[in-house]
Amino acid sequence: MKQAVAELKVDFVSGSVAHRLRFGGGRGQDLAKAMGLRAGKTPTIVDATAGLGRDSFLLASLGAQVTLIERSEKMHALLAQGMQRAEQEGGQFREIISRMTLLKGDSKDLIPALSCDAILIDPMHPERKKSALVKQDLRQVRELVGTDDDAADLVRIAIEHAQKRVVLKWPAKADPIAGVQKCTHQIRGKTTRYDVFMVG
Repeated sequence: MKQAVAELKVDFVSGSVAHRLRFGGGRGQDLAKAMGLRAGKTPTIVDATAGLGRDSFLLASLGAQVTLIERSEKMHALLAQGMQRAEQEGGQFREIISRMTLLKGDSKDLIPALSCDAILIDPMHPERKKSALVKQDLRQVRELVGTDDDAADLVRIAIEHAQKRVVLKWPAKADPIAGVQKCTHQIRGKTTRYDVFMVG
């Protein structure tokens, strides 16, 4: 019997996102370090590939003002609903959402008009060669948004317009994206690495 697939939704209030909010490790997390959040420093951030919004929510929970950009109509709608639910939850969730601004469109077109310290790019990752498939919700996102064949162009535009840094989130063992300059440094986790391009 085939298992029914749960409908994809963006949930900031419960599940893994809420758990990470409570027990994630604050500014000591790899993502926060990669984006330049440290004592006394809270950069303004653009999340150029918002997806499920989890990284944006984490960064906003650490005090950053985050602009999320999503070009998929359906994904944008799911994000808007998820943000609305979190805002209605009130308290800490409402405060975090107040630091998040959601835009619809192609980041390549929108970034030149935005001012920010740091830009996060988390393109659809290459298909896994191993049998271990990515989590169900990420497979559903892939079905919705397709592949990001223009990731190299996006990184180049981001490097031109970010004031301090661009961070590319990529599988730890994946080859670099063709056509992208060498990064300044990397922060490596078990499954994910952050390629950091210092600019300005």
